[in-house]
Amino acid sequence: MEAAESTYFDLRNVRENLQEAKLDNDDVDLQSYLKCFNELNKFFTLIGNIFGFVSSELEGKIQILKDFLNKPDEAHNFLTVKKMIDFEKEHNLLQKDNYISGSRTLLRIHRALEFIQAFLKAINGLKEDEGTSGPCIDAYNCTLGNHHPFFIRTGAKLAMYTLPIKHELMLRVCGSEDEIQKAEEILPETLDICSEIYDRIQRIYSERNLLSLP
Repeated sequence: MEAAESTYFDLRNVRENLQEAKLDNDDVDLQSYLKCFNELNKFFTLIGNIFGFVSSELEGKIQILKDFLNKPDEAHNFLTVKKMIDFEKEHNLLQKDNYISGSRTLLRIHRALEFIQAFLKAINGLKEDEGTSGPCIDAYNCTLGNHHPFFIRTGAKLAMYTLPIKHELMLRVCGSEDEIQKAEEILPETLDICSEIYDRIQRIYSERNLLSLP
């Protein structure tokens, strides 16, 4: 019998799925990548309504890509990031009306990864009693904020001002002091893997001139 999934954030799941997402040909396994984001999305959900704008968007986009992977006749075209993008380009699907593009959807998730990576890196450098709102706003301004309209940016940053100090935030998402310690021990390694996956996907899109997909 499988153990019940924890309601708290488990950075070990993020690390393991990111490791499994790395393929030998500089590609990224899509299913493992999405499993990683299921856990990362839990992080934002546990923080509260502050990150509702990130969490709700991620859930919808993750489900779109899962639906592609669950279609028996199409799944083989969406197993990896390269396969998906090349398939949609070859069949002129990126600009097709009434078609929800997996490549476009993944690009939005990819941008969220940049923000998550920057925020977790900032948290890693804080003392236990230091506030997290300033570093979070800085991370947002340099990443996701560049892709959001003014009214979303304004609302998001106002909400971020309510973020607690580091220890309180970590307790909220990890659930116990013991789990906080475990997360902090593997956070640097996880950030390195996260950066590698982000760079891979960035290169894949850049080589195909798709970083500015509308």
